[in-house]
Amino acid sequence: MRFGLFVNGSQGPDMLGRLRERIARGADDGFSSVWVSQTFGFDALTALAVLGSGLPGIELGTAVVPTYPRHPVALAQQALTVNAALDGRLTLGIGLSHQIVIEGMYGMSFERPARHMREYLSILMPLVRGENADFQGETLTARIGLNAPGPKDMPVLVAALAPRMLRLAGEMADGTVLWMTGPKTVAEHVAPAVTEAARAAGRPAPRIVCALPVCVTDDAEAARALAAERFETYGQLPSYRTVLDREGAEGPADVAIVGDEDEVAARIEALAQAGVTDFVAAEYAPGPRTREFLKGLL
Repeated sequence: MRFGLFVNGSQGPDMLGRLRERIARGADDGFSSVWVSQTFGFDALTALAVLGSGLPGIELGTAVVPTYPRHPVALAQQALTVNAALDGRLTLGIGLSHQIVIEGMYGMSFERPARHMREYLSILMPLVRGENADFQGETLTARIGLNAPGPKDMPVLVAALAPRMLRLAGEMADGTVLWMTGPKTVAEHVAPAVTEAARAAGRPAPRIVCALPVCVTDDAEAARALAAERFETYGQLPSYRTVLDREGAEGPADVAIVGDEDEVAARIEALAQAGVTDFVAAEYAPGPRTREFLKGLL
């Protein structure tokens, strides 16, 4: 299992400067990858192109870019350009986002999201492989080829929790990227579905990238309270609520990896046994102890 970091920058006027420092430190510390999300701040792909081009040797990933606001041709063109700027080190993580965002904020239909993702991948995947897209769906159409520079083997991961989405992640893409998903759910739900879909489609074994909050501490109660406060929103969004319920977790604090070094090591090992190929740590408490522990696992 490979180890990566979530390195989202905090808000403020020097947000990108702090993000650059976090990416550089992750590379210096020997992590295999760093990942940024796309919410309501910076554009993740643009930020990685600017901040990651001078940091060779580390994979840079998005977790994740929402699909609905960008036509797949536009996203393919941008991602291929960023991948060229990063010398082929980009992994493009994409996802549906959430109904409250797509309908409530963008004013777009969130009807039949699995159909949307299948049509999206039917256009995106040929383009990022250097092929022409020739597809007409119910909601998306493209008849176009791109001559963007750079490698044509950029991995594409789909944020997938529901069964149909997991099938798409294995059948059409290179795997899945998860958040707030514990080892029981990975072992019993995610890994079997995405792996079987890839096998049936004749594709290589998929990546299962799992990101979770991590805190190494002797005060687990306080760390879980902080996790409950900081990640409260995820316990209220329907897609995350479903996997938390599947895990038997009351809220995000219950899937956060918290405890002393032995307990955290055991919980990370449980993820590896469940089928996770890449564990991505989201450090959320101050102090060097968590980072020093994670570096010891590399």
